[in-house]
Amino acid sequence: MRALCWEGTDELAIRQVPDPELRNAQDMIVRVRQSVTCGADLPLLAGRIPYLAAGDVLGHEFLGEVVEVGPEVRRHRVADRVVVCAAVACGACWFCRQGLFACCDNGTAGAPEAESAWGQPTGGCYGHPARTGGFAGSHAEYVRVPYADVGAFTVPETVSDDRAVFASDAAPTGWLGAELGEVTPGDVVAVWGAGAVGQLTAGAAVARGAHRVVVIDDHDDRLRMVERHVGAEPLNYRYVDVPTELRERSGGRGPDVCVEAVGMAADPPGLLGGRVGGAERPLALREAVHACRKGGTVVVLGTWTGFVDAFPLGAVMNKGLTVRSARQHGQRWIPTLLDRMARDELRTEHLATHRLPLERGADGYALFRERADGCVRAVFTP
Repeated sequence: MRALCWEGTDELAIRQVPDPELRNAQDMIVRVRQSVTCGADLPLLAGRIPYLAAGDVLGHEFLGEVVEVGPEVRRHRVADRVVVCAAVACGACWFCRQGLFACCDNGTAGAPEAESAWGQPTGGCYGHPARTGGFAGSHAEYVRVPYADVGAFTVPETVSDDRAVFASDAAPTGWLGAELGEVTPGDVVAVWGAGAVGQLTAGAAVARGAHRVVVIDDHDDRLRMVERHVGAEPLNYRYVDVPTELRERSGGRGPDVCVEAVGMAADPPGLLGGRVGGAERPLALREAVHACRKGGTVVVLGTWTGFVDAFPLGAVMNKGLTVRSARQHGQRWIPTLLDRMARDELRTEHLATHRLPLERGADGYALFRERADGCVRAVFTP
């Protein structure tokens, strides 16, 4: 089959790779209909996550059609249209039973490097190096889906592919941000980053009844999306002092909840990011900590892989802040999100700004990485 593979730092190519096969009784094979770029891919492309090898297939946010099922798969049949959670989880371990699917004990293919880096292995993810618990990615014609009854969900007939594909990762990540922030009616919420995850986090905060939701970015095309499609307030950090402006919009206190949805990949050097001494410099996160009201909550949704430089722990302690973070536990929310999509309460089509055939995957990632031509997400069709 054809697949979009990593060839070295910032280099991609279409390769012929072996077709996936059922390995376990709970596996199924899915023919990919759509696969989407994601900010979490950018550190991989840049070589900032180790152990990726030339020929590894990228991509983790996808939707497709079932073509083969293992003997123990009960929820799915051949020809079902399914969206697959980006996080791989068994559904049976202690963590999965607590709803912490991204922390699954059995969702990796064996990841000693991840245990060494983070203290414990975490759940698996498509399109990530096998040595850190990943599986072959979704920028391909076919994907093997382990634990299919746990991680794949039938898409309602009334929900289009363009809408449903975002239930794989971006939408549950946004929902996670609002849940970790415990957003309640009357809250003022600030979100750093107006990409797909930032917009969907803002939308989830609006759905939970937040009084004001402000999204901070420097790309006017994305900020216009925030205003039009989410109903949140755009704020371009190039023209204002963000903490001062946020205090003005929150009764002088600062936002109740501050969400960092930028991560290490999207920060332009000298503004909201960069690297110092081998460590990531989380300036968007630092600004969120300083802007948040005393006793408030800071949520870290951006992709980070290792150490960070100059984190303001003193501000966290002295202001009495709560800091929360997680990878998305999509298995908890995907059914609800699909229902909301079917009821037209959650619309995501506008995020798919560019649609390209898989053969033009390298072009799609160039647009996405540079945020060129108004690109928020590129969607690939094999």
